[in-house]
This record gives sequence, C-alpha cells and structure tokens, in this order.
Amino acid sequence: MKIKHIWLFITSMLFVGNVMMSQDSLSIEKVRDYKVFSLRLGADLFKPIKTSFEDNFQGFEIVGDLKINRRIFIAAELGSEKKSQQTEQINFTTKGSYIKLGVDYNFFNNWKGMDNSLFVGIRISNSVHSHTVNEYILYENYSAENIENTYFERSIIKEGFLIGERQQLNSSWIEVLFGTKVEVLKNFYIGASIRLHRLLNNSQPKNFGNLYAPGFNTIVDDNRFGASFNYTLNYKFPFSFKKNKG
Repeated sequence: MKIKHIWLFITSMLFVGNVMMSQDSLSIEKVRDYKVFSLRLGADLFKPIKTSFEDNFQGFEIVGDLKINRRIFIAAELGSEKKSQQTEQINFTTKGSYIKLGVDYNFFNNWKGMDNSLFVGIRISNSVHSHTVNEYILYENYSAENIENTYFERSIIKEGFLIGERQQLNSSWIEVLFGTKVEVLKNFYIGASIRLHRLLNNSQPKNFGNLYAPGFNTIVDDNRFGASFNYTLNYKFPFSFKKNKG
C-alpha cells in the first residue's frame, strides 16, 4: 500500500512539474521584487476519499498558508481523525484532533503573472486524542504432563477494567516536508506534499500503549519516525494587498 502511495505522489509531482514548465513558456519577464500578502485556504482531498473506501477510518484536514513575500509562507493544518484498528491482541479506536504550524520556503522562481510554489517546510505538530479498547484476546495456558500436550485457549474479552476509553492523550512531533502548489484555474491551486515525522513526546495511557496519533499515524515503540503525504485543493482569496515599499 505504501508503494502505491509513493508512486501516486511521484506521478502527481511529475504532473504539476509539467504544468509549471508549460506556464514558464507563457512569459519571459521574471518577477524581481514581488512584495504582496495573500491568503490561501483549502482541504486535503485524500482523507475524504479514504473515509469513503475504508469502514474503519473517518477524517478531514483543513489547510492554509499566508504569503509574507515571494519566498516565505506561514502555514497551518488543522484536522480530525477517527480510526479503528486490530492488533495481534487488541481491537481499539482512536479519536481526536491535531494542529500543525510552521513555515514553507518557496525556491521556485515564478515568472510574471505566476504564483506557483515548489517548497520545503517545517511543522511543529500536536494531537489531543483518546483510545477506546473495544475488546482484547486473552490466551490461557493449559499445561499437561509433557510439553508436547501443552496448548493455549483463546478468549475474546469485551468486558472488564481494561475495556473502555482512555482520555486526554497527547502526542507532539516535528515534520520536515517537500511539496508543491500549482494554480490550475484562476485562484484555484492543486497541492501535494510528502512529510517525514519525528516523534517528540508521547503520553501513555494507563494499562495501554499509545499506538496511534491523529495526524502522525501509527506509533511503534522502537521507532520514533513516521511518514505521510497529502493532496490538497486550495483557493486564494482575491483580497491580496501590496506592502508599502517606502
């Protein structure tokens, strides 16, 4: 599944790269000192699609960036997820929200009349969520006189002190990302980014591990790194205004 996601991202990058190159050929005058504020707001397209096709997942993400100058964008993402999972022994549901704040640096040289971006960025991220243990598997050891006759009986437990919700969980992490945004229609932008996560803090519920954080994805005990991607549709609001040069 991850290989399909990687190929999907590469295909998208090639597509938007072709759009950007074709737009380059429309003009020969570079923008030298393009000082203008503008605001773009949008949504991640992948999460609603995933919600439609996966019964165990619900989620959405709102994205936005504020253009300070032709290089620097202040960026933010706000999202919510609900995901049910089955491990080897536990069936549980994670529900919560997250926020990501950071900066993007655009190293693409736009031509006059263009406002595309090819950028690297960084995010400081935090999620607040809960885990609900729906059921777990208990293996009971029945030993005989010799080890060959020893066996385990499996019981599915749906009641008891381990069943229920663990609230007020928190995870924080840092993200480094690479992405692009291309204007496909007037004021409408298609965006794509791939992200590398590094977990900074992970609160553990009592009698249960913190196995998943909205916005970060699966958490593994012996690996604090993760990865994700997003595809976005954005709209640039037309009330941009120029900075005073004086």
